[in-house]
Amino acid sequence: MGADNSEPEVSDSLKTFGAVLKALRDEGGLTQEQFAPRVRYSVTYVAKMEQGRRFPPKELIPRVEEALGAPAARVLGAAYRTLIRKAGLASWFRPWAGIEEEAVSLYTYECRAIPGLLQPEPYIRTAFEQRLPPLSEEQIETQVAARLERQRLLTERPNTAFSFVVEQALLERHMGGTDVTRQLLDHLLEQMDRRNVELQVMPLRRETHAGIDGLMYLAETPQHEWVGYSEGQQSSVLITNPKDVSAMLQRYGKLRSQALGHESTVSLLKQMRGAL
Repeated sequence: MGADNSEPEVSDSLKTFGAVLKALRDEGGLTQEQFAPRVRYSVTYVAKMEQGRRFPPKELIPRVEEALGAPAARVLGAAYRTLIRKAGLASWFRPWAGIEEEAVSLYTYECRAIPGLLQPEPYIRTAFEQRLPPLSEEQIETQVAARLERQRLLTERPNTAFSFVVEQALLERHMGGTDVTRQLLDHLLEQMDRRNVELQVMPLRRETHAGIDGLMYLAETPQHEWVGYSEGQQSSVLITNPKDVSAMLQRYGKLRSQALGHESTVSLLKQMRGAL
């Protein structure tokens, strides 16, 4: 997912973060000149962060803890997580990200890349480093942080049922090289140990396949209504028409019956891991 730090929503979030930082500094009784050396940044850099003109580095939070204490760091950390959720997610993806956070069931079929919720950091970093047009180092760090933050759903929502169906070709691709693929396979096996996560691999060769129309994302809301989502090049579609969502649910149900079961998926991943 792309990020455009010039978007008004992101700018507002930066200003909000800057206001929180300034309030915490003031509460600590420090001027910018006194605060800057304690967090090991220049006075100018601190001023720009407080004005919402510079994206804060992730190292700021532990440095604030050293300078202002743990309570201040917790407050600033919460503001930072809110910031990176918005800054690191493409504008066209944010509506779905909001639905994800409240869903009681989430179904995902992917044929392009490993689903974002299941990507280990090396895989995430590889994906963004290969983006075109190229991203700056700051943009890459923002994107990586946002995706890792989004993955907290798997642990923070233990009562949400997560189902993933991924094409075997995505694992065979070895994106990022052997080491990244090894970490990916290890990570997927770890995620499969979670009670609320089900991962199935669709074999390379399958005479019948219900996913020929492409990727599918489906969410069950707290009101037990289903919503669909699909995306393409720099765009997305939120699907709410009951007839269309019903068709997606039928296709996803068929995909689950066609993909490898739990034991067979685990066996395949271990086999692929051993062959590296």
